[in-house]
Amino acid sequence: MATRRLWPGVGRLFTIGTMLGRGRRAYSASLAFAEVLRLPSNQRTKLVFPLQELQRFLVPGSNPDLHLKIFDPTLDDIARAESIFTASARNRIDYVSSAVRLDHAPDLRCPEVCFIGRSNVGKSSLIKALFSFAPEVEVRVSKKPGHTKKMNFFKVGRYFTLVDMPGYGYRAPEDFVDMVEDYLKERRNLMRTFLLVDSVVGIQKTDNIAIEMCEEFALPYVMVLTKIDKSSKGRLLKQVLQIQKFVDTETQGCFPQLFPVSAVTFSGIHLLRCFIADITGNLD
Repeated sequence: MATRRLWPGVGRLFTIGTMLGRGRRAYSASLAFAEVLRLPSNQRTKLVFPLQELQRFLVPGSNPDLHLKIFDPTLDDIARAESIFTASARNRIDYVSSAVRLDHAPDLRCPEVCFIGRSNVGKSSLIKALFSFAPEVEVRVSKKPGHTKKMNFFKVGRYFTLVDMPGYGYRAPEDFVDMVEDYLKERRNLMRTFLLVDSVVGIQKTDNIAIEMCEEFALPYVMVLTKIDKSSKGRLLKQVLQIQKFVDTETQGCFPQLFPVSAVTFSGIHLLRCFIADITGNLD
């Protein structure tokens, strides 16, 4: 998608996001985004474009490049992406199956994205937030790290498949490397790997497992920073700047722009949905 001018910021949805996160009320995509568009500009920016919101806290004159406008959708693009993530009779969003080996994976021809990250990074919670407009889709979220032991496949209508990969590090499956390596190397329709990093602690040694695989296999990947609601703005900005420097200087295949998100407040979720819709060819 060509880079375009971003509409001014987007707001009261922190409240809506929290309500969604607690499961108190299910919003349709159109209603949710209609609410977003009615928010004051500064609140709207905080919810939809959290990286832009962080930029306000930079020291004057420091001017580090956060690559804010590489992916630069319009609000209309974001609204279209919301409809893709909304389950309906014409747009079924379903869990398909699980697999422990690539040759057990379902033969799905549509574009595919996978989510991978350290145990307890909040991967299942994030996927559940992405699918908040498809409440019948069961994404199991556990308080115990290392709950996901298989590759779980979710089909989003005719648009794409999302794969929830097992976590690495604590309580990772014994065959984690073989399982994930084969998938990353051989899955023909894999469009992008989303590497989740805990924004509270930053990149850890165990994250090098996934980073090195993506770099070795020359895979395009994206860093998504989870749990941004758990840090102060100052601490979060420090982590973002450190991770941005790592991406700029130590990686070849990582998308330059970071995607900070919260599965609790839903900050950044709308933008991430839009990015997924775009890279799977559904916003052309």
